[in-house]
Amino acid sequence: MKAFLTTAILLVSASAHAQVALKTPEQSPAATVGQTVGMTEISVVYHRPAVGGRPIWGQLVPYGEPWRAGANENTTIVFSSDVKVGGKPLKAGTYGLHMIPTAKDWTIAFSNMSAAWGSFTYDQKEDALRVTVTPRATTASVERLLYRFDDPTDTKTTLVLAWEKLEVPITLEVETPKVVMASVRQQLRGQAGFSWEGYNQAANYWLKNGGPLDEAGKLIDRSIQMNENYQNLTTKAAIVEKQGNAKAAADLRAKAQTVATENDLNQAAFQLLRTDKKPDDALKLFQSTLARYPDSLLAHVGVGEVLAGKGDKAGATAEYTKALAISKYPAQKKRIEGRIAKLKGP
Repeated sequence: MKAFLTTAILLVSASAHAQVALKTPEQSPAATVGQTVGMTEISVVYHRPAVGGRPIWGQLVPYGEPWRAGANENTTIVFSSDVKVGGKPLKAGTYGLHMIPTAKDWTIAFSNMSAAWGSFTYDQKEDALRVTVTPRATTASVERLLYRFDDPTDTKTTLVLAWEKLEVPITLEVETPKVVMASVRQQLRGQAGFSWEGYNQAANYWLKNGGPLDEAGKLIDRSIQMNENYQNLTTKAAIVEKQGNAKAAADLRAKAQTVATENDLNQAAFQLLRTDKKPDDALKLFQSTLARYPDSLLAHVGVGEVLAGKGDKAGATAEYTKALAISKYPAQKKRIEGRIAKLKGP
């Protein structure tokens, strides 16, 4: 009996060892591609089969049947926040990506089942969304199937499957301002909620991205309660102006001027000049700054920059020369001298 047990144990052990598979390169290697749209992270995990001289569309990949849109286990796509696919809403989450090709249009299916092997057990009842897209022929051939993201912006991108001489584009859109503000509200419940800067930044973002002005107003009031200063007073002025109260906005801007530091004023003026593209408004603010701070190097540089942009070389040179006399640092002096030399050049 003992000999029998020993033999059985050895056979089981040998069988177990025989079943161990060595890891070698996959015929269709794994790949992952990702893209951030605004604050929404999108990623596709898939395997890349090769053409290998085979006829693909309508043969290796049959028409009218669900296809895993890759090889091996499910191709999956992950959205960190809600999106729109082909104009239709889809919740954040992980989905099995399947496609049903035809000679003309393709059905793209986002399945709530994302852990299956291939499309063998695909069930339309498990779809979270289906959209129809139109593939396009290409002249260049792609040997190994790939996914890529074309033309990403803060609010949209196009996911493209490319294989052989065919591309399948899928448009993806994100309501980025809503995503950002959902994140901001959460962040303000943490450490960011203990600083006036956080509330000012949130109010500014909502103001500039079409959010409800009543919420922006509450956010900026909270910032002002914590620390009234030039930045949050000017933010509130912009909010009430957009609400239609021009007088209140003017009063707030006047009040902001009384508490503004030299740095506040120069930052605001350069914002007007370089970002908002309002050189005349910037010039007025730089000149107002110089009335209070005659030795403001940055204000003199700012006036010089505005005048140079207007073609007033003499006026710009005079302002840069004043800035040069105030400057204390060699690198700074060199930059100003370069601007003066450029104005004197041909």
